[in-house]
This record gives sequence, C-alpha cells and structure tokens, in this order.
Amino acid sequence: MNESVHSTTLEPSRNPRETTRTNDPARTMAGILEVATQEFAEKGLSGARIDAIAAATLTSKRMIYYYFGSKEGLYIAVLEESYRRVRNIEAELHLQDLDPETALRRLVEFTFDHHSGNEDYVRLVMNENMARGTYMAQSKNMQELNVPAIAAIQALYDRGVAQGVFRPGLDAIDIHASISALTFFNVSNRHTFGLIFKNGVATPQAQSLRKQNIVEMVVRYAKA
Repeated sequence: MNESVHSTTLEPSRNPRETTRTNDPARTMAGILEVATQEFAEKGLSGARIDAIAAATLTSKRMIYYYFGSKEGLYIAVLEESYRRVRNIEAELHLQDLDPETALRRLVEFTFDHHSGNEDYVRLVMNENMARGTYMAQSKNMQELNVPAIAAIQALYDRGVAQGVFRPGLDAIDIHASISALTFFNVSNRHTFGLIFKNGVATPQAQSLRKQNIVEMVVRYAKA
C-alpha cells in the first residue's frame, strides 16, 4: 500500500522534538536519508517501516512525508543519494591527474573498498534488482548521476590507448561493468561463498589478496 501524504497541503509536525529540526531542512533530510538507507537495505521496501525511521530520527511520519511525499518517494531518494555519494567520492580521486594505469588501479581499489565498507549500498542495489529496477526507473536523476563514472573511465582509457598502455577496442561501460561485477560479488555473495567453500573469505588477509587479484584482472584485461 502506498503510504503518502500530499506535501502541498501538509505542514511539518510541530511537536517539541522537531522544533530544532524544522529550521534546518537540509540537515533533517540528510538524517532521514541516512536512517532510511539502513532500514531499506535491511528490510527492503516492503518490509521497511516509516514509523521506525521517524523514531530513529526524532521526527514524525508527517515530517517524512512532507519532505519525500511517500514511502516510495523516500526509497527513490535513498537510491539516488547512495549513487550520488559514490560518484562524489570518485570525483575526488582526481584520476585525470594520474597516468592511465595508475588511474585504473586506483579506481578499482576504490570501488572494492567502497563496496566492502558499504554493505547497505550493496543490499539496496540487490533489492532494487529483485524489483527489476521498478523504482530506479522512476528516478529523474539516476542516469545523470552516473554519467561521470563512465566519462572518467572513457577519459583514462582513451589516454591509455593514445600512450600505448591499453589495447584499443574496449568499451568504457564494459570496463565499468567488469569492475562492478568483481567488486560487488565480493560483498553480495560473501556469506554464501564463505559457507560453501570454508575459505575464510571475510578475513582481512583474504580480502587484501582478493583486492589485489581483482585489480590485476582488470588492469591485465585492459593493457596492450
């Protein structure tokens, strides 16, 4: 059932615990998104509860609906924010200032570390794939948010080809997909893989080795 309230007719709740928050909408929304990320990642859209998010953020359901319109609207905002965060950090890697091979290595290392340290992100993506991308398709910003990721790979790849470091004929989206697949699986299948093969995949030593191997796989795939 769609839990929604039309923001055009609703004023934020004015109970005492909210009075200091209504004066800082950006901070309030950021806090709601942070808690909602955990709630949606853990329980999915259907299992997540707005009441729980409101209680954890010391706001109210009315306040959440005022800012995000509905439970589904909040979920879409969480998806957008999750991708926005990773793209913002990628921009800070300054890949354009590095030689092509070093830039590719840094990008793979960052992606591995991001996924390993943000299991909520991985769960959100898994949940949305189970929903066949239904809610991501409703986002007006998702494609625009991810354009820089492909542009950065294209730029470092083109420099690498021009310098004879990378072989020609590769596709930037395919490179991105390969990096994502290798680093995402490391988190998404961590528990089942570890239980089946009993290889201590989650230990720091195993993770360090896995990271090195993934970097080498991607770089050797791209190199001339």
